[in-house]
Amino acid sequence: HRRFDYRPKTDPYCQARYTFCPTGSAIPVMKEEDVIEVYRLQAPVWEFKYGDLLGHLKIMHDAVGFKSSLTGKNYTMEWYELFQLGNCTFPHLRPGIDAPFWCNQGAACFYEGIDDAHWKENGTLVLVTTISGTMFNEMAKWVKYDNETGIYYETWTVQASPNKQSIVWFDSYECSKFILRTYQKLADLGAVFKKIQTNYTSIILFSGEPIYLGNETSIFGPLGNKTLAAAIRDFYYPFKPHRTVGEFFVDLLKIIDRVILNHHFYLFYNLEYWFLPMKFPYLKIIYEEVPLPTGSKTSFGV
Repeated sequence: HRRFDYRPKTDPYCQARYTFCPTGSAIPVMKEEDVIEVYRLQAPVWEFKYGDLLGHLKIMHDAVGFKSSLTGKNYTMEWYELFQLGNCTFPHLRPGIDAPFWCNQGAACFYEGIDDAHWKENGTLVLVTTISGTMFNEMAKWVKYDNETGIYYETWTVQASPNKQSIVWFDSYECSKFILRTYQKLADLGAVFKKIQTNYTSIILFSGEPIYLGNETSIFGPLGNKTLAAAIRDFYYPFKPHRTVGEFFVDLLKIIDRVILNHHFYLFYNLEYWFLPMKFPYLKIIYEEVPLPTGSKTSFGV
């Protein structure tokens, strides 16, 4: 996943149904001698709306919590889509604009408090390590760097087969990856994690070797490939939001026809388009263990 030099301004066309990080605040500077508890937080995606529904499918959202022993204050930090998951996964097709329009930025959100009920009821709230105030402040600098350079949400992991040793063509870039990066940063700073099992959700597409198609300009620009541009727009059309159940089922049949029967998928990754020759089992949601890290005490990424 590519890093960028800066975060671009979002287009006013991109609108969120739910405000991004509504109570967000700056990350505080902790006193060096503080002892801070670090908590693993996990709950079903959209629990506030659907309860444990997506938890049964193991579609989980991850965050990390902190508690200062000096002040007694709790904090939550997470990373998620600015304009909800659908906008990060599929584009808008705007009238009069050839290129699909993406509202796919993601960012870190930090706020005071840990909503115990939210994380405990259908998910996880468990202590994973303790760190010093100095380590917390170093982590905060890294979060700023990570947030300013890793700016686009990517829903899909794409790999060659369900085997654990399979080639990974593209890796996802979402909430759990941010938490894994944060844990690794803390381990590199010297944090020692407890020996507990930690599982994360991945949504995987299965594909043969991807074929590079080009970027927005080379495909949709004045000298672009009109046939390819039309094929990409046509592919994304059935993924639009639906007004009626009938409309949804008509488009679902189109998606099945293209992705499963014709083995087609167009992926937008790092501002470039790729063709995925899809293969069985096409798509899988997995909830697999990724162990907590062991530290090397060598800082990286800042």
